Amino acid sequence: MGQGVLEARAAEAGLEIAVDSAGIGAWHAGNPPNPRGVAAARARGYDTSAQRSRQIRPADFHDFDLILAMDASNVADLRRLAPDGARAVIRLFHPDGLDIPDPYHGGPEDYEHALDMIEHAAARLVVDLA
Repeated sequence: MGQGVLEARAAEAGLEIAVDSAGIGAWHAGNPPNPRGVAAARARGYDTSAQRSRQIRPADFHDFDLILAMDASNVADLRRLAPDGARAVIRLFHPDGLDIPDPYHGGPEDYEHALDMIEHAAARLVVDLA
């Protein structure tokens, strides 16, 4: 959902950025997003249906300027995985340092809450990047 919202907000602002999404593990590699997340995003005008899960690669730490994580645990994991000489800055997606909760084990209200936080964070991030 984060990728879809950030891409849309950047496009609305006329900001040309490359956005990609990857996970720490390969549990769902190659799979589409969770249908509940796709539905929640679609209800707000974001199309995430073409995305496919992939695991973060060592090259990502050199190919991207910024790597964003949804929670502090993932920030710590990413910093541990970053190869020597990595150029990417690793930080939380939310600019206020808040963890965006994973709605996977919740209900529709959890997806809505996560989307609220993602939209707020993406809007602020686009301003920062511009």
